[in-house]
Amino acid sequence: MIKKRAGLYALAVLFFLSVSKTVFGASAYNYADGAYKGLSGKDDRGAYGEVLITFNNGKIADCNFATYQKDGKIKDEDYGKVNGEISNRDYYDKAQLAVDAMESYARQLVEVQKLSKVDVIAGATVAHEQFLDAVEDAFRQAKKAK
Repeated sequence: MIKKRAGLYALAVLFFLSVSKTVFGASAYNYADGAYKGLSGKDDRGAYGEVLITFNNGKIADCNFATYQKDGKIKDEDYGKVNGEISNRDYYDKAQLAVDAMESYARQLVEVQKLSKVDVIAGATVAHEQFLDAVEDAFRQAKKAK
């Protein structure tokens, strides 16, 4: 009876350890090493996000994220300007908040190693949604490559 309990206990511990790797994020990714580009769907203005994620030894080694306007122009320090000028400071500041958030989202993913743990930044929720969508696309590609 004691041997049976010890055996069941050992199986339970092994099961917990295998599940904890996936659920709790310790080497949660089982993807092929390499760089994968993911794209988000387009928002109501036609803008979209693009992510480039690099996996190394089962972990996210690097992540870059950018969003693009409908015409394909990257959202950068000029995003929110009209004819190259800041005509509306509030609009420009909100636009730049989203630009800053792009770098933050990518950095957070590398730090926390789990997409669900990337914090949304107030005022940059559309960029966050595009980030999630693009990362999931890159994850699908990396999984297929495995």
